[in-house]
Amino acid sequence: IIQLTSGVNIIAPEILPYEIGNALSAMIKRKQITYDEAWSAQKTATSIPVRLVGVDIQQSLIIAIDYNIYAYDAYFFRCAIYLKKPLMTLDKRLQKVADKLNIQVLT
Repeated sequence: IIQLTSGVNIIAPEILPYEIGNALSAMIKRKQITYDEAWSAQKTATSIPVRLVGVDIQQSLIIAIDYNIYAYDAYFFRCAIYLKKPLMTLDKRLQKVADKLNIQVLT
C-alpha cells in the first residue's frame, strides 16, 4: 500500500479513519495482530496524506443495494465514480464489483 500511494494524491471518503480503526480492532479481537502492531499500523496509516471528502449517501445506498455490499464499501465506490479516480482495494469481492462499475482498481 505504501508503494502504491507514494507520490500520488489520495482521496477517500471521510469515513476512512473510522474504517481503519474498525479493521484494526477486529484484527486484534481475532488475535491476528497485537495491540502494539495495531498501534504501529494506525500510526503508519495516519502518516499517509489523504484528502477526505464527503459522498452522496443516497447514491452510495443505491450501489450497496444493487451490488449486495455494505454501505461503507459503497462510499468508496461512489467516491471513485464521482471523482473519476481509480480504487485501491485488496478485497477480491470488491474488485469484482469495481469491474462491474467500470472502476479501475489498483492492487
